[in-house]
Amino acid sequence: MRLENKVAIVTGAASGIGKAAAALFRAEGARVIAADRTEGDGILGADAGSDADVRRLVDTAVQEHGGLDIFFANAGVSGGLASLFEQSAEEWEAILRTNLIGPFLAIKHAAPHMRERGGGSIICTASVAGIRAGAGGPAYSASKAGVINLVKVAATQVAGANIRVNAICPGLIETGMTKGIYDNARAAGREDLIGHLNPMKRGGVPDEIARTALFLASDESSYVNGHALVVDGGLSASHPFYRQEFGRTSF
Repeated sequence: MRLENKVAIVTGAASGIGKAAAALFRAEGARVIAADRTEGDGILGADAGSDADVRRLVDTAVQEHGGLDIFFANAGVSGGLASLFEQSAEEWEAILRTNLIGPFLAIKHAAPHMRERGGGSIICTASVAGIRAGAGGPAYSASKAGVINLVKVAATQVAGANIRVNAICPGLIETGMTKGIYDNARAAGREDLIGHLNPMKRGGVPDEIARTALFLASDESSYVNGHALVVDGGLSASHPFYRQEFGRTSF
């Protein structure tokens, strides 16, 4: 029961990493407010990129459970693999709003209440795509690079409050966001190629990222702060990728 008596918010909790994390946090004793864009069974409807919605989630935690100890800002969108020259400014704004402004809002609204509790843990989902090129589309990659830097800046700005701010950088994980990759590989009889670019020669599953989030949420990571923890089977050790030529639309 590593999260006993803790109160946690998890965004993007209707599926994939968020769903796995919400279930695991509950199993470890936390009272969890699970949120996603679409309201559902046990899921509060909230837009992670909306200031009002994120504030409402935090207020719900405080009013219903007496405070907030953990915020897993996991909600994200992929935006596809279109090149820089095919995406519009509006598409970039939408991706950045969820993937980067969302974690900013989580930190902004959660930290003051965590300070009142004597500390807390904020975890943001970044990506190996935020480390270097070759693992995602341009806007997605830029947004995740922003998340990695955001947690470093935020960790310094909450100094002295016993609040830790960290990121997780998943590699290829089977979620709704990567469903097309997995479905296409299986339809073509090439499931053996999924994750073949990393040294473990496989893709990951949501529970592997959820367990990383549990570590960062718990006191086991009490001295981990301002850090981007990579969970990618070793992909980013070399980050091989198929180069996109200027003027072409596919990798």
